Amino acid sequence: MGNHLFDLIRARMPGPGARFALLDDGRSYSYQDVLDVSARFANALVGLGVKPGDRVAVQVEKSIEALMLYLGTVRAGAIFLPLNTAYTPAEIEYFLGDAEPAVFVCDPAKAEALRPFAEKAGAKLETLGVWRAPDVSAGTLSDKALAASTSFADVARGPDDLAAILYTSGTTGRSKGAMLSHDNLSSNALTLVDYWRFTKDDVLLHALPIFHTHGLFVATNVVLLSGSAMILLPKFDPDQIFKHLPQATSMMGVPTFYVRLLQDARLTREATKHMRLFVSGSAPLLAETHREWRERTGHAILERYGMTETNMNTSNPYEGDRVAGTVGFPLPGVSARVTDPETGKEIARDEIGMIEVKGPNVFKGYWRNPEKTAAEFKADGFFITGDLGKIDPAGYVHIVGRGKDLIITGGYNVYPKEVETEIDEMPGVIESAVIGVPHPDFGEGVTAVVVCKPGAEITAKGIAGALEQRLAKFKQPKQVFVVGELPRNTMGKVQKNLLREQYKDIYAKQLKAGE
Repeated sequence: MGNHLFDLIRARMPGPGARFALLDDGRSYSYQDVLDVSARFANALVGLGVKPGDRVAVQVEKSIEALMLYLGTVRAGAIFLPLNTAYTPAEIEYFLGDAEPAVFVCDPAKAEALRPFAEKAGAKLETLGVWRAPDVSAGTLSDKALAASTSFADVARGPDDLAAILYTSGTTGRSKGAMLSHDNLSSNALTLVDYWRFTKDDVLLHALPIFHTHGLFVATNVVLLSGSAMILLPKFDPDQIFKHLPQATSMMGVPTFYVRLLQDARLTREATKHMRLFVSGSAPLLAETHREWRERTGHAILERYGMTETNMNTSNPYEGDRVAGTVGFPLPGVSARVTDPETGKEIARDEIGMIEVKGPNVFKGYWRNPEKTAAEFKADGFFITGDLGKIDPAGYVHIVGRGKDLIITGGYNVYPKEVETEIDEMPGVIESAVIGVPHPDFGEGVTAVVVCKPGAEITAKGIAGALEQRLAKFKQPKQVFVVGELPRNTMGKVQKNLLREQYKDIYAKQLKAGE
């Protein structure tokens, strides 16, 4: 038995001399470099005592070396566990305690702040920064990799062995680790390569983060398993996008990317005429954005639907109508159905209910949480996504919202309870309700509605300021409203649906006002 995922990558490489990546600092990375550098990282990890099945937790800035660490972890038979770069030390403490990684790799600048949490979790702390000439060293793990051999015998891993754990808010409670196997990742990427027609001639403009499914597994694995190339940008920057656009054939982004590019006069039919494909995901793409993009460029954005737990489930067609406001059809090999949330029984076309999916893309369950895993899977193997939607008569899947209160902002999941807990602990606060309402840039804007004690010296600005040091930026409310009371039903439950209705236009009004 070989190493399932990496064997597939190796077998589909176009040739060692072919280009894999063009970097923002001008370096070019070949597929031979992929083999050599991922081997160096694999050797470095084994040298640190990493064994098959161990977790390697990583919170580092985006770089080609970080991608090679991902591949090196897979080759070493370990489990890659990427963490959002915005997470605070307090949040990192939870992930390390839950996952108990053998090694935790962080940004050199954060090492001292995070060292106590790594030690508490029993993890060896290593650092990995962004390589910049003439500084050859980019951290302790970089140094170990540079000193290691480019020869490595890949550790045997089968299709069902875990390749990664990605933490997700899911639909309830604290973040849970979604366990993804070699086959979960490889089968989904191979399906997308075929469905989206990626070939060795493609060049993907990659401006996504690499700590979640979209940037790491969709974008990167599709490039690797099609033998194509990428332009790896540190982050989304319109100037960099337009600089490199002429060299690209495709781009994957979140709706925010497309909204921002539409605000730029450089976006024209001429500038995009050579492009083959624009893909959007991680958050709902407004139908208005889809239509405006088509009018400006002549290209219809291809919207798809996925989750941390499942990779990609559906996609609008490559050929055929890419219908605005829908996420297309179930991918080949993936089954999707809509059920009554109360009875669990499948319902008719065009009726709204709970979306459930089944296929080789669906994860193996939640890390060390068999009860939650059992609750989210039906007896016939279908996974309950927590998303409400419908399948129309033509077979297109529509997502209408979350079954619970999860907020998706800029492609990131925010569970309101976590934010509410922080607000409720503040002196002078009685209670709070955190909701997601439509935001033209982020899909949904995190919004807090707070009830304070009479005479309390606390303001909306003060609440927002206090959260800056306690929560990752994407979790922080974009607006805080202080009110006299929250709406409740006869059972005393806060009616968040009424709050969402009340505040649904606040960000659109801000946009019109030029705020």
